[in-house]
Amino acid sequence: MQKAVRWIAAISITLGVLLPVVPQIIWSFAHRWLFPNLLPTEWSLSSWEYVFTASSRVGEGFINSLLIATFVCFLSILVGLPAARAIALNDFKGKGLVEWILMVPIIVPGIVSTLGIHQLFIRLHLTNTFIGVSLVHLIPCIPYMVLVMTSVFANYGTELEDTARTLGANPLQVLLRVTLPGILPGLMVATMFTFLISWGQYITSVLIGGGTIVTLPMVLFPFISGVNYSNAAAISLIFVAPAILVLVLISRQLGQDSAVMGGFGRL
Repeated sequence: MQKAVRWIAAISITLGVLLPVVPQIIWSFAHRWLFPNLLPTEWSLSSWEYVFTASSRVGEGFINSLLIATFVCFLSILVGLPAARAIALNDFKGKGLVEWILMVPIIVPGIVSTLGIHQLFIRLHLTNTFIGVSLVHLIPCIPYMVLVMTSVFANYGTELEDTARTLGANPLQVLLRVTLPGILPGLMVATMFTFLISWGQYITSVLIGGGTIVTLPMVLFPFISGVNYSNAAAISLIFVAPAILVLVLISRQLGQDSAVMGGFGRL
């Protein structure tokens, strides 16, 4: 029964992810598609030919978005992991205030906070730079990293760490061989959220990047707001592909981790 439920859930999730993509696939090959025709009356590869030309800047935007999102994930782990552990495992004065401050980037609209940050980044010469765009992406990502990892550490016991220290392990060995394996599933989920949030940033990239640092959403948006649906569909497929890939890979990894833990439980 449980196996049937899992299959039904997996099929439902797959259909929920893939069905909205089907019209985009058709549009990306459509040259003429008029209502009420169910399919295009004329087909063309012109949109994909455009996507792979240097003038489209799709390749540049894709590489920049990938590098920035990856770097933001790294920074989020460095900042969010210690913060989440401290909040989950310790009681201290002002803990509620710290938690509220960490959630402010979710509450305040991104354009409002970015406009204020823009003035500061101009003075620090961080505008129109890779580092500047990465740092501004980090602001909305940190709360999600901390939220997920706080819940992970809330159910995390430190007994194995204490045992490892007693046996002579240094702090780095404890981190790499005990802590990270214990929180890996949760960390992967938090990293996925961080990657996807950074990957989809538009306003922050425009204001801080200033058109010098071009990301994929910046390439995609003019086509969405325009009338060239075929080009927009082709670029949007490239835009969603890494997100789907990350989701699939992490889902598989989490499934393997669950199977391993279940095996240990039976032992």
